[in-house]
Parts: sequence; structure tokens; C-alpha cells
Amino acid sequence: MNTPITRITSVQNAKVKQWAALLEKKHRDRSGRYIIEGVHLIQEAAASGAEIECIVFDEERGIPAELRDDAVSSAAGEWVSAVPTILAKCTGTSTPPPVFAVVAKRSYSTETLYDSQALVVVLDGVSDPGNVGTIIRSADAVGASAVVLGAGCADLYNPKTVRSTMGSLYHLPVLHADLRELLPEGKRRGMRLLGTSLQAQHSCYGCDWTGPTWLVMGNESKGLSPEAERLVDETVRIPMRGKAESLNVAMATTVLLYEALRQREG
Repeated sequence: MNTPITRITSVQNAKVKQWAALLEKKHRDRSGRYIIEGVHLIQEAAASGAEIECIVFDEERGIPAELRDDAVSSAAGEWVSAVPTILAKCTGTSTPPPVFAVVAKRSYSTETLYDSQALVVVLDGVSDPGNVGTIIRSADAVGASAVVLGAGCADLYNPKTVRSTMGSLYHLPVLHADLRELLPEGKRRGMRLLGTSLQAQHSCYGCDWTGPTWLVMGNESKGLSPEAERLVDETVRIPMRGKAESLNVAMATTVLLYEALRQREG
């Protein structure tokens, strides 16, 4: 690769301060940018056509071999060689990765959600970044149409959320929306809204997942908000034979998505 490289050695550099600020949501929202860490996520971002503002690598370790191909090198607006203290400051981890990138947020149209074969995951107040990231990964695995994040959800661009997606963030649309407006519009346009409840009468395995479906999943401890629960067409439960009271929301979402996939491929 023949890309010019900028060298930065001070944590007081203006660019470094801007990058470090992206660890906070308010600065990500204000700038429309976020940080991704590690080789794999950068490869996925480049392959998806994401707008990569810059790639910053540890000058002591050099550019990772996996990022030296033309597809990645041409995707970055700038390459920066930095001292390890800069990578530590900008990633907020005790063991900083050898490379990180600054990426522009991407927006999607809600029209993606209304396809006649739609399988959309709608998250209503899922607050843990690891759960949100894992659900995005599971949705990607089954070929879901999109994931929607409503109010109270963990920030999609929180570094923990991004890491938990393992790159799936770049494989399907992930949107933010006001569920008070979106859910009624989905119903109006023929989407079937399914939720979960421990008190539900019907098993998820007896439910028809073959039509256009939105799976609405609620907060880890409180479940669906009253507003969302009023709008879903049906709630289902996952049968449990053991003594566990319930499943983690990411695990439950994965079980339901794979039942939808099984029926759709059957």
C-alpha cells in the first residue's frame, strides 16, 4: 500500500482529543461519528462501504497485515501512526487494540421494514450493550430484514455494543425509531407484531412466523413497555422444562428468530 501516513505522538493532539471524546454518546451524536476497534471490525466496515474517516494503528506494531490490501487501504480517508498511549486513550480499554478506526454513522430508510417477507427485530428498552449487540448478531445470522432500536435501548455506537455485534452491524440495517409512531404504522401496513410474555397462552412453536413479522422484545427486567404491549398482535412464550425462571433477552430473541427461520425454510 502506498497510502500517506500521518504520525501523532501526543495525547494532547487536537485530533486525539476529538477521537477520545467519541467514547461519550453526546459527542458521537453531535459529530455523527464513532470508533470501532480491531482488525475484524475494520475489515467488515470497509467491505460494507462504510465511510471510514481514518484508521489509527500502533506505531510499535505497525499496520496489521490483514489491513494492507487495497480494499481496506483505499477505504480509509487517512492512516495515522500513533503511540500506544493514544490508542489507550481513544479506546478506553485496559489492553488497547493494535488498531482502531473512526467511522461515520449510516442512516437507513424505514421502508426497509415493510417488505412482504419482513422479519424485523424491534427492541423496546433493551438497555445492556452486550444484549443489543448479540441480538443484532443473531438477526444477521438468520437473515432478518432489520433491527430497530426504540427509546431506552443501549446506544448502537457504544464501543461495547459495536464489539458485541462482531461485525453484524455492517450486514443489515439497524435503525433508531420512535416506537409510538413506528408500531402503529407497521400494523397499518400489514406487519404482524409479536411479543413475548411469561403469561402468554401460546408457545412460540405453535405460532406462524411465515408472514411479514416484527418481533418486539422488551427490557431485560421489565419486559415490554405498556404502550408496546398494547400494540402487539399476540404474545408468545418459550417453553421451559427446567427450573429457570426466564431466559436472557438476547438468548430468547435468538430462539425465536431461529424458529422463524425454521418455519420459513420448511
